[in-house]
Amino acid sequence: MAERKTVHVAMFSTGAASAFVAYNMVQTYGKENSILFFTDTLWEDEDNYRFMQEVSDYIGVDITWRVDGRTPEEVFHDVRFLGNSRMAKCSEELKVRQTLIFLEGLRDDHNLEPILYFGIGPHEKHRADNLRAFYEHNPIEPIETRFPMIDTFRADVDVKKIIQEEWGIELPRMYKLGFAHANCGGRCVRGGLGHYAQLYSIWPERYKEQEEMEERFRQAFNKDVSILKQRNGKSFTLREYREMMEREGINKFLKQPDYDDTVPCVCTTF
Repeated sequence: MAERKTVHVAMFSTGAASAFVAYNMVQTYGKENSILFFTDTLWEDEDNYRFMQEVSDYIGVDITWRVDGRTPEEVFHDVRFLGNSRMAKCSEELKVRQTLIFLEGLRDDHNLEPILYFGIGPHEKHRADNLRAFYEHNPIEPIETRFPMIDTFRADVDVKKIIQEEWGIELPRMYKLGFAHANCGGRCVRGGLGHYAQLYSIWPERYKEQEEMEERFRQAFNKDVSILKQRNGKSFTLREYREMMEREGINKFLKQPDYDDTVPCVCTTF
């Protein structure tokens, strides 16, 4: 078999850093050698889709879009495990698995060798290390990963300013709304107390959707489980948290610790 041709794949999370990395990848290697890759959980905020399409138009590369077809809730029921800050099977099934299937298709069906590009910055080098190790130990065949925000660009590059002022593209609205990350339209199960307080303050209806989703799982499997946890490790349902915020005032909860950043997650939107 002929040697595989290299193809450069931007792992587009619909965030600013991954958009900037994608643009520079295409400028370096050409549109014909580049792929803009997105995996959809079906829970994304609608404005992320708007941003994604405008970035695609600006870069001049169509989005390669992969969808498992299930929502995170459907994954939780299929695997009989409610996602939380320590384990997010939704990410494994809806993003990682779809990515690996796509990459092996590039190799097997098109004789292409993918190199992956992530928009992870120097402040999250541990996430880059985790991703690099994960793809290096891919059981079928290792996959090269690159992290230009760490290895190539200046540490102080203001990608948000560049996108807004030079590209003329408005950033996803979740940045302005104060979310630390834009996973799943604010419904990310890896979010912590501060994240869910923010979600309740901005979009109480989405918080209620998560609250109802959590209760459906608890009822379906008769398990005392929850997305959030108390400091003693016991379950702490979203209903209990909402009632506490309503009693004591939401402001005291907005600065609570966010999701556990020591846990590698490939779906974070930057």
